[in-house]
Amino acid sequence: MSSDTSLFRTVDRIHAGDLSVAYVDLGDPSADPVVLLHGYPYDVHSYVEVAPLLVEAGYRVVVPYLRGHGPTRFLDDRRPRTGQQAALGSDLRAFIDALDLDEPVLAGYDWGGRAACVVAALWPERISGLVSVNGYLIQNIAGEESPIRPDLEAGFWYFWYFATERGRRGLDANRRDIAQVIWRRNSPEWAFSDAELDRAALAFDNPDYVDVVIHSYRHRLGLAPGAEEYEELERRLALAPPISVPAITLDGTADGNFPATDGTPQAHLFTGTREHRRIPHAGHHLPAEAPHAFAQAVADVAEPPGDGAGTP
Repeated sequence: MSSDTSLFRTVDRIHAGDLSVAYVDLGDPSADPVVLLHGYPYDVHSYVEVAPLLVEAGYRVVVPYLRGHGPTRFLDDRRPRTGQQAALGSDLRAFIDALDLDEPVLAGYDWGGRAACVVAALWPERISGLVSVNGYLIQNIAGEESPIRPDLEAGFWYFWYFATERGRRGLDANRRDIAQVIWRRNSPEWAFSDAELDRAALAFDNPDYVDVVIHSYRHRLGLAPGAEEYEELERRLALAPPISVPAITLDGTADGNFPATDGTPQAHLFTGTREHRRIPHAGHHLPAEAPHAFAQAVADVAEPPGDGAGTP
């Protein structure tokens, strides 16, 4: 499928919380807003095919670069370059407030899905709905120390690599090549091109990229402390707060690291309306691999079937 990357060439910027956030803003500014959130190691171009579908369906589509990625920068050199979940969620909340978005739908995968889940769980009044790949992504940091199936542990090789100083140096020296290995493992049926990888890799040149990524995975494994300012939020997240906003969760049946389920293992964590969908042949990078399915999920959360929802 071809995609018009020119839509993503104009990047706006706004101060939000600790960051000067770079973002793409498409569609009618007065339309109902949707915020699309990328993961690691990816960038805003995950949505080059999803965004036009949603704009055509009548939504305003906003796609920010996460901390440590692309042109997004810290406002204060003294702020810790943390990548923990509370920081990602706080960034997103500040971004929504800075743009004065009125109850947007949040949609994302990986790091972006985690940020969206944090906001949905802690500040549900700020948003109208959630689309999350792999479901409920809020981490139980203490539980992350428990081993999982060996074949799945193997897919998380970079967690353990980044826990070492050798891994830090390797990430600094081989940002694109490490992403390539992760992409192939995450999405074994996705035939991405060198050009697509090169395009995303430009976002890894951010001066904070290595520090943010390394801290994210070390904190997740309990190997690095979080920033003091996020301690209370992390305590709240450790309790696995339920998500009460309308939600659609997605699993790709070809996800190399997160086997698709029927959604029932996480059902108790969603106290509002929630639907779980399995997307055939899609991997972890689901918005890029199945853009129509992802866009339809966003539209269905924004306007549930029967209430005038269109087909992106």
